[in-house]
Amino acid sequence: MEYAALYMFLAVFVLLLLGYPVALTLAGTSLIAALLGVVAGHFDLIFLNALPNRLFGIMTNQTLMAVPLFVLMGVILERSKIAEDLLDAMTRAFGRAPGGLGLAVCMVGMLMAASTGIVGATVVTMGLMSLPTMLRAGYSPQLATGTICATGTLGQIIPPSIALVLLGDVIASAYQQSQLSLGIFNPRSISVGDLFAGAIIPGLILVLLYSVLMFLIAITRPALAPAANLPKVPLHQLLKSALPPLVLIILVLGSILFGAATPTEAAGIGAMGACLMAMARKTLNRQGLAEGLSSTVETTSMVFFILIGASLFSLVFRGYGGDEMVASLFEQMPGGVAGALAIVMLTIFLLGFILDFIEITFVVVPIVGPILMAMGVDPVWLGVMIAVNLQTSFLTPPFGFSLFYLRGVAPDSVATRDIYMGVIPFILIQLGMLGLLVWQPRLATWLPEQLYQ
Repeated sequence: MEYAALYMFLAVFVLLLLGYPVALTLAGTSLIAALLGVVAGHFDLIFLNALPNRLFGIMTNQTLMAVPLFVLMGVILERSKIAEDLLDAMTRAFGRAPGGLGLAVCMVGMLMAASTGIVGATVVTMGLMSLPTMLRAGYSPQLATGTICATGTLGQIIPPSIALVLLGDVIASAYQQSQLSLGIFNPRSISVGDLFAGAIIPGLILVLLYSVLMFLIAITRPALAPAANLPKVPLHQLLKSALPPLVLIILVLGSILFGAATPTEAAGIGAMGACLMAMARKTLNRQGLAEGLSSTVETTSMVFFILIGASLFSLVFRGYGGDEMVASLFEQMPGGVAGALAIVMLTIFLLGFILDFIEITFVVVPIVGPILMAMGVDPVWLGVMIAVNLQTSFLTPPFGFSLFYLRGVAPDSVATRDIYMGVIPFILIQLGMLGLLVWQPRLATWLPEQLYQ
């Protein structure tokens, strides 16, 4: 029975591979494991007494209230065609230069990542709007698809991102647990704002590296990224398309970073601002608003349903001594903290092939996070590393989610092999970003220190 926690984790893994719903798999496996443990006399039901308090904590968590508001903000910007107009204006502004279409996709992908924060929505939207234009302009299918997939995954790392909101809340809880385990009963807390600040510099570096790659390809192999014959865009139209979403993103992110608003308050500002922008442009009718609200409710319900299942899973996992087993494993691992961190990052990378960031955030991070942070790993740096790691996993063939999203909307003339080959340079860039963060952790920790200390 000492390996019961491991068997439970493997059972969840197998059931997910078979296609069962994540939330029900987590909850059902946990209850069955607890029942078997009670019958065998190896599990104490007192661990499940904490479940009502955990559920109440989820319901009253102020940070998690930001999730539906950020989702609504992204849905409104997408359905009101604000993002489509922005891409059209940027494409016409930069597309007349070699590699310009690719640069436009990078810039718009960065803004959409900051506004929607959801990888699937960004990749699908960019694939529908920009891929046909790039192919008609003569871009290599590999370069076009690789650029769209890579910029779509920026939603994992560029704040304000749904992934960072959820990850920040879990990291904060894990950090408090790690300090309590060390006998620190007045633990220092971190916030979602800390993680937002920590992710800004790595996110901007990635956008810069993507743009440099596009520029070098346009210079060295212009046939792969030719200039597009597009009509010029008037300056006033470019400003009309770009300024409103840019101002909204700066307002939302700036209010969080400088302490003027909590993430939940800033998310409310973002959702209201997106609605006002859509009303001013008259691009969102009553039906579109109803569909947007329905989509927001569905996404939010899915997130919280998984969180409830993950809470039950973690209670039973700890009831079987799983946290102690993992801590012992990390302590015996060669290489100390570095070895333990490498194993965790490899595991998260592989799990990213079959699990979405929500499941990994709610299931894996609460198990390994407190142990790593008790070993001295900085919580903000760890959160940024996990975000970049998942971003890379979602981009890696043959199972990367970003590739599947684009394959679903790409024309039949684009081969799946082209998509796989096209993302390789961007995967190398992201692996380089992970190495850079390991070499210079202050890329993630410097800005939060300057802002909050």
